[in-house]
Amino acid sequence: MTKLFYLVIFCIVLVGCNTKSTSLFNGKNLEGWHVDVPEMGTIPSTINPFIVRDGHLVSLGTPRGHLITNKEYKNYRLNIDYRFVGTPGNCGILVYASTPRALYKMFPKSIEVQMEHENAGDFWCIQMDIATENMLERRGPKEDWGIVEGKLRRIKNLTDESENPVGEWNTMVIECFEGEIKVWVNDDFVNHGYNAEETIGQIAIQAEGSEVEFRKIALTPISAISESKNKDLE
Repeated sequence: MTKLFYLVIFCIVLVGCNTKSTSLFNGKNLEGWHVDVPEMGTIPSTINPFIVRDGHLVSLGTPRGHLITNKEYKNYRLNIDYRFVGTPGNCGILVYASTPRALYKMFPKSIEVQMEHENAGDFWCIQMDIATENMLERRGPKEDWGIVEGKLRRIKNLTDESENPVGEWNTMVIECFEGEIKVWVNDDFVNHGYNAEETIGQIAIQAEGSEVEFRKIALTPISAISESKNKDLE
């Protein structure tokens, strides 16, 4: 009877888990995405900082702005392979993105999962808040917390030295489920936030100063059943 019970549960989980992964990047062009770079609207000679090169999606770093999915997504796991091409620096993946240019007239309202070299996995609150454990230690004095210019918007990650050497590929996994965000870098569990103010939104890639290549951006939907199973395994 016990074996039958677990077999039934296993089958339910298989049905409940939508394990079909969809690539958000087709390896050829920027189909499914749109570019929001403020300088491109004011300076005619401005280049698009997001290109496809040798089958990779490349953020050239400048001019600064974002590459944003046309669609909104809810409850998913995002698998990303990335590397800094030359000088390491800054970049990021924004989830639950919505209102464009909501911060500093450039950043869309969102939660940023930081990819900056040696800080991969930090959270940055962009006109949207999120909670974590040990907030005082990781964010600073509570009276200075905020989601707008001049406030403490950064929440440091849980680990150091999870990134591979510059030039080597890194894997980042971001799970978004009902306002909860979990992040892994090269299989290290590096951050966990909850009670995000939004549970659905677009996904964005930054151009923020450094050239970064992406060879994989794959999205897998997460169902309530599969998320419950994941929690049991933690």
